[in-house]
Amino acid sequence: MREWIEFTGKTVEEALTEACVQFGTTSENVEYEVIEKESAGLFGLNKKPARIKAALKASKDENVVDFLKTVLEKMGISTELSAEFNEEEKTLNVNILGEDMGVLIGKRGQTLDSLQYLASLVLNKNSEEYIKVKLDTENYRERRKETLENLAKNIAFKVKKTRKSIALEPMNPYERRIIHSALQNDKYVETHSEGEDAQRRVIVSLKKGVFENRREYSGRSYGNRGGYNKGGYNKGGYNKGGYNKGGYNKGGYRKPYGSSFNNTSNNTVANPVEKTEE
Repeated sequence: MREWIEFTGKTVEEALTEACVQFGTTSENVEYEVIEKESAGLFGLNKKPARIKAALKASKDENVVDFLKTVLEKMGISTELSAEFNEEEKTLNVNILGEDMGVLIGKRGQTLDSLQYLASLVLNKNSEEYIKVKLDTENYRERRKETLENLAKNIAFKVKKTRKSIALEPMNPYERRIIHSALQNDKYVETHSEGEDAQRRVIVSLKKGVFENRREYSGRSYGNRGGYNKGGYNKGGYNKGGYNKGGYNKGGYRKPYGSSFNNTSNNTVANPVEKTEE
Protein backbone atom coordinates (compact mmCIF):
# COMPACT_ATOMS: atom_id res chain seq x y z
CA MET A 1 0.00 0.00 0.00
CA ARG A 2 1.20 3.49 -0.78
CA GLU A 3 2.04 5.88 2.02
CA TRP A 4 0.24 9.23 1.94
CA ILE A 5 2.00 12.16 3.62
CA GLU A 6 0.56 15.58 4.46
CA PHE A 7 2.37 18.73 3.27
CA THR A 8 1.73 22.46 3.82
CA GLY A 9 2.75 25.63 2.01
CA LYS A 10 1.66 29.20 1.44
CA THR A 11 -0.04 27.90 -1.69
CA VAL A 12 -0.97 24.49 -3.08
CA GLU A 13 1.91 24.80 -5.52
CA GLU A 14 4.39 25.33 -2.68
CA ALA A 15 2.99 22.35 -0.77
CA LEU A 16 3.34 20.19 -3.90
CA THR A 17 6.93 21.39 -4.31
CA GLU A 18 7.68 20.29 -0.74
CA ALA A 19 6.26 16.85 -1.58
CA CYS A 20 8.44 16.56 -4.69
CA VAL A 21 11.55 17.47 -2.70
CA GLN A 22 10.82 14.84 -0.08
CA PHE A 23 10.02 12.12 -2.60
CA GLY A 24 13.01 13.06 -4.73
CA THR A 25 11.07 13.22 -7.98
CA THR A 26 9.09 15.57 -10.21
CA SER A 27 5.43 16.49 -9.93
CA GLU A 28 4.61 14.12 -12.84
CA ASN A 29 5.29 11.20 -10.53
CA VAL A 30 3.39 12.55 -7.54
CA GLU A 31 -0.30 12.11 -6.85
CA TYR A 32 -1.92 14.53 -4.40
CA GLU A 33 -5.22 15.66 -2.97
CA VAL A 34 -5.98 19.15 -1.61
CA ILE A 35 -7.11 19.04 1.99
CA GLU A 36 -7.45 22.81 2.41
CA LYS A 37 -6.62 25.70 0.14
CA GLU A 38 -4.69 28.73 1.37
CA SER A 39 -6.69 31.57 2.86
CA ALA A 40 -5.61 35.20 3.09
CA GLY A 41 -8.01 36.02 5.93
CA LEU A 42 -9.79 39.28 6.61
CA PHE A 43 -7.50 42.31 6.22
CA GLY A 44 -4.58 39.91 5.96
CA LEU A 45 -5.26 38.47 9.38
CA ASN A 46 -5.64 34.77 10.24
CA LYS A 47 -3.92 33.57 7.13
CA LYS A 48 -4.08 29.81 6.58
CA PRO A 49 -1.55 27.82 4.56
CA ALA A 50 -2.55 25.24 1.94
CA ARG A 51 -2.62 21.63 3.02
CA ILE A 52 -2.34 18.60 0.74
CA LYS A 53 -1.69 14.90 1.12
CA ALA A 54 0.60 13.36 -1.45
CA ALA A 55 2.11 10.04 -2.45
CA LEU A 56 4.20 8.68 -5.28
CA LYS A 57 2.08 7.58 -8.20
CA ALA A 58 1.52 3.90 -8.05
CA SER A 59 2.87 1.68 -10.79
CA LYS A 60 0.49 -0.54 -12.69
CA ASP A 61 1.62 -3.47 -10.57
CA GLU A 62 0.78 -1.61 -7.39
CA ASN A 63 -2.61 -0.56 -8.74
CA VAL A 64 -3.52 -4.19 -9.41
CA VAL A 65 -2.29 -5.33 -5.99
CA ASP A 66 -4.19 -2.52 -4.24
CA PHE A 67 -7.33 -3.40 -6.19
CA LEU A 68 -7.10 -7.10 -5.33
CA LYS A 69 -6.42 -6.41 -1.67
CA THR A 70 -9.53 -4.24 -1.49
CA VAL A 71 -11.69 -6.87 -3.18
CA LEU A 72 -10.36 -9.70 -1.01
CA GLU A 73 -10.94 -7.67 2.14
CA LYS A 74 -14.54 -7.13 1.04
CA MET A 75 -14.82 -10.90 0.56
CA GLY A 76 -13.56 -11.42 4.12
CA ILE A 77 -10.43 -13.27 2.97
CA SER A 78 -7.14 -12.53 4.69
CA THR A 79 -4.27 -12.80 2.21
CA GLU A 80 -0.79 -11.66 1.25
CA LEU A 81 -0.07 -10.71 -2.35
CA SER A 82 3.11 -10.53 -4.36
CA ALA A 83 3.47 -9.37 -7.94
CA GLU A 84 6.24 -9.89 -10.48
CA PHE A 85 6.31 -8.55 -14.04
CA ASN A 86 7.74 -10.74 -16.80
CA GLU A 87 9.09 -8.32 -19.40
CA GLU A 88 9.70 -10.98 -22.04
CA GLU A 89 6.16 -12.44 -21.90
CA LYS A 90 4.50 -9.11 -21.03
CA THR A 91 2.74 -10.83 -18.13
CA LEU A 92 2.08 -9.69 -14.59
CA ASN A 93 2.20 -12.73 -12.31
CA VAL A 94 0.30 -12.20 -9.07
CA ASN A 95 0.49 -14.85 -6.34
CA ILE A 96 -1.97 -14.91 -3.44
CA LEU A 97 -1.05 -16.53 -0.12
CA GLY A 98 -3.51 -17.33 2.64
CA GLU A 99 -5.59 -19.98 4.35
CA ASP A 100 -8.55 -21.80 2.83
CA MET A 101 -7.79 -20.71 -0.72
CA GLY A 102 -10.38 -23.16 -2.04
CA VAL A 103 -12.98 -20.42 -1.57
CA LEU A 104 -10.89 -18.08 -3.69
CA ILE A 105 -10.32 -20.69 -6.41
CA GLY A 106 -13.98 -21.67 -6.73
CA LYS A 107 -15.45 -24.45 -8.86
CA ARG A 108 -12.92 -25.37 -11.55
CA GLY A 109 -11.15 -22.07 -10.85
CA GLN A 110 -14.09 -19.88 -11.86
CA THR A 111 -13.72 -17.42 -8.96
CA LEU A 112 -9.99 -17.10 -9.55
CA ASP A 113 -10.58 -16.57 -13.27
CA SER A 114 -13.12 -13.83 -12.56
CA LEU A 115 -10.70 -11.97 -10.29
CA GLN A 116 -8.00 -12.37 -12.91
CA TYR A 117 -10.28 -10.82 -15.53
CA LEU A 118 -11.08 -7.82 -13.31
CA ALA A 119 -7.41 -7.35 -12.47
CA SER A 120 -6.63 -7.34 -16.19
CA LEU A 121 -9.16 -4.54 -16.74
CA VAL A 122 -7.56 -2.47 -13.98
CA LEU A 123 -4.04 -3.05 -15.29
CA ASN A 124 -4.81 -2.19 -18.90
CA LYS A 125 -7.07 0.80 -18.29
CA ASN A 126 -5.89 3.73 -20.43
CA SER A 127 -2.87 1.68 -21.51
CA GLU A 128 -1.53 1.56 -25.05
CA GLU A 129 0.24 -1.77 -24.48
CA TYR A 130 -1.76 -4.82 -23.38
CA ILE A 131 -0.33 -6.72 -20.44
CA LYS A 132 -1.66 -10.13 -19.46
CA VAL A 133 -2.43 -10.87 -15.82
CA LYS A 134 -1.89 -14.34 -14.39
CA LEU A 135 -3.48 -14.78 -10.97
CA ASP A 136 -2.52 -17.88 -8.99
CA THR A 137 -2.71 -19.40 -5.52
CA GLU A 138 -1.35 -22.63 -4.07
CA ASN A 139 0.11 -23.50 -7.49
CA TYR A 140 -3.43 -24.10 -8.76
CA ARG A 141 -2.65 -23.14 -12.35
CA GLU A 142 0.10 -25.75 -12.71
CA ARG A 143 -1.99 -28.46 -11.05
CA ARG A 144 -4.94 -27.64 -13.32
CA LYS A 145 -2.65 -27.75 -16.37
CA GLU A 146 -1.49 -31.27 -15.52
CA THR A 147 -5.10 -32.39 -14.97
CA LEU A 148 -6.17 -31.03 -18.37
CA GLU A 149 -3.21 -32.59 -20.17
CA ASN A 150 -4.07 -36.00 -18.71
CA LEU A 151 -7.71 -35.47 -19.67
CA ALA A 152 -6.69 -34.65 -23.24
CA LYS A 153 -4.66 -37.86 -23.56
CA ASN A 154 -7.49 -39.99 -22.16
CA ILE A 155 -10.04 -38.41 -24.49
CA ALA A 156 -7.73 -38.92 -27.48
CA PHE A 157 -7.37 -42.62 -26.59
CA LYS A 158 -11.16 -42.99 -26.42
CA VAL A 159 -11.64 -41.23 -29.77
CA LYS A 160 -9.13 -43.59 -31.41
CA LYS A 161 -10.87 -46.60 -29.89
CA THR A 162 -14.47 -45.64 -30.70
CA ARG A 163 -13.67 -43.59 -33.83
CA LYS A 164 -16.23 -41.02 -32.65
CA SER A 165 -15.68 -37.34 -31.87
CA ILE A 166 -15.98 -36.20 -28.24
CA ALA A 167 -16.95 -32.73 -27.01
CA LEU A 168 -15.40 -31.57 -23.74
CA GLU A 169 -17.12 -29.35 -21.19
CA PRO A 170 -17.02 -25.56 -21.79
CA MET A 171 -13.66 -24.01 -20.86
CA ASN A 172 -12.06 -20.60 -20.79
CA PRO A 173 -9.52 -19.67 -23.50
CA TYR A 174 -6.53 -20.51 -21.28
CA GLU A 175 -7.75 -24.07 -20.61
CA ARG A 176 -8.78 -24.64 -24.23
CA ARG A 177 -5.25 -23.72 -25.30
CA ILE A 178 -3.88 -26.38 -22.94
CA ILE A 179 -6.05 -29.06 -24.61
CA HIS A 180 -5.10 -27.92 -28.12
CA SER A 181 -1.41 -27.85 -27.19
CA ALA A 182 -1.49 -31.29 -25.53
CA LEU A 183 -2.83 -32.95 -28.71
CA GLN A 184 -1.28 -30.84 -31.46
CA ASN A 185 1.38 -33.49 -32.24
CA ASP A 186 -0.94 -36.50 -32.08
CA LYS A 187 -0.86 -38.43 -35.38
CA TYR A 188 -4.44 -39.64 -35.23
CA VAL A 189 -6.63 -36.96 -33.63
CA GLU A 190 -7.22 -33.23 -34.11
CA THR A 191 -8.96 -30.54 -32.08
CA HIS A 192 -11.07 -27.49 -32.75
CA SER A 193 -13.36 -25.22 -30.72
CA GLU A 194 -17.09 -24.72 -31.11
CA GLY A 195 -19.66 -22.54 -29.35
CA GLU A 196 -19.86 -18.96 -28.23
CA ASP A 197 -18.47 -17.13 -25.20
CA ALA A 198 -18.83 -19.12 -21.97
CA GLN A 199 -20.21 -22.15 -23.85
CA ARG A 200 -17.21 -22.51 -26.14
CA ARG A 201 -15.71 -26.00 -25.90
CA VAL A 202 -13.05 -28.22 -27.48
CA ILE A 203 -14.00 -31.02 -29.89
CA VAL A 204 -11.58 -33.94 -30.26
CA SER A 205 -12.01 -36.01 -33.45
CA LEU A 206 -10.12 -38.38 -35.75
CA LYS A 207 -8.01 -36.82 -38.46
CA LYS A 208 -9.35 -37.30 -41.97
CA GLY A 209 -8.03 -40.45 -43.63
CA VAL A 210 -6.96 -42.12 -40.41
CA PHE A 211 -7.57 -45.93 -40.36
CA GLU A 212 -8.90 -45.99 -43.93
CA ASN A 213 -5.81 -47.83 -45.14
CA ARG A 214 -5.29 -49.97 -42.08
CA ARG A 215 -7.56 -52.90 -43.00
CA GLU A 216 -4.68 -55.09 -44.05
CA TYR A 217 -3.25 -54.58 -40.59
CA SER A 218 -6.33 -54.61 -38.35
CA GLY A 219 -8.84 -57.39 -37.76
CA ARG A 220 -10.65 -56.59 -40.99
CA SER A 221 -8.05 -57.94 -43.35
CA TYR A 222 -5.18 -60.06 -42.31
CA GLY A 223 -6.94 -60.95 -39.12
CA ASN A 224 -10.28 -62.65 -38.69
CA ARG A 225 -12.81 -60.80 -40.77
CA GLY A 226 -11.75 -60.22 -44.32
CA GLY A 227 -8.31 -61.61 -44.82
CA TYR A 228 -6.60 -64.85 -44.12
CA ASN A 229 -9.43 -66.54 -42.20
CA LYS A 230 -12.62 -65.22 -43.79
CA GLY A 231 -11.88 -64.67 -47.42
CA GLY A 232 -8.48 -66.14 -47.80
CA TYR A 233 -7.01 -69.41 -46.74
CA ASN A 234 -9.86 -70.85 -44.59
CA LYS A 235 -13.10 -69.70 -46.21
CA GLY A 236 -12.45 -69.47 -49.88
CA GLY A 237 -9.09 -70.98 -50.22
CA TYR A 238 -7.57 -74.11 -48.86
CA ASN A 239 -10.40 -75.35 -46.56
CA LYS A 240 -13.66 -74.38 -48.25
CA GLY A 241 -13.05 -74.44 -51.94
CA GLY A 242 -9.65 -75.87 -52.21
CA TYR A 243 -8.02 -78.86 -50.69
CA ASN A 244 -10.82 -80.07 -48.33
CA LYS A 245 -14.07 -79.26 -50.11
CA GLY A 246 -13.40 -79.58 -53.76
CA GLY A 247 -9.96 -80.91 -53.89
CA TYR A 248 -8.30 -83.80 -52.19
CA ASN A 249 -11.10 -84.84 -49.78
CA LYS A 250 -14.35 -84.40 -51.72
CA GLY A 251 -13.73 -84.64 -55.37
CA GLY A 252 -10.08 -85.12 -55.75
CA TYR A 253 -7.66 -87.76 -54.70
CA ARG A 254 -9.60 -89.57 -51.96
CA LYS A 255 -12.97 -90.04 -53.71
CA PRO A 256 -11.78 -91.19 -57.12
CA TYR A 257 -9.10 -93.35 -55.63
CA GLY A 258 -11.50 -94.83 -53.12
CA SER A 259 -14.19 -95.69 -55.69
CA SER A 260 -11.74 -97.49 -57.96
CA PHE A 261 -9.67 -99.11 -55.29
CA ASN A 262 -12.58 -100.58 -53.29
CA ASN A 263 -14.86 -101.79 -56.14
CA THR A 264 -15.17 -105.62 -56.32
CA SER A 265 -14.66 -105.53 -60.05
CA ASN A 266 -11.18 -104.34 -59.54
CA ASN A 267 -10.17 -106.48 -56.55
CA THR A 268 -7.94 -108.68 -58.62
CA VAL A 269 -6.05 -105.68 -59.72
CA ALA A 270 -6.16 -103.96 -56.39
CA ASN A 271 -5.00 -106.93 -54.25
CA PRO A 272 -2.34 -108.82 -56.12
CA VAL A 273 -0.32 -109.47 -53.03
CA GLU A 274 -3.18 -111.27 -51.29
CA LYS A 275 -3.57 -113.67 -54.26
CA THR A 276 0.08 -114.53 -54.21
CA GLU A 277 0.06 -115.23 -50.44
CA GLU A 278 -2.82 -117.70 -50.82
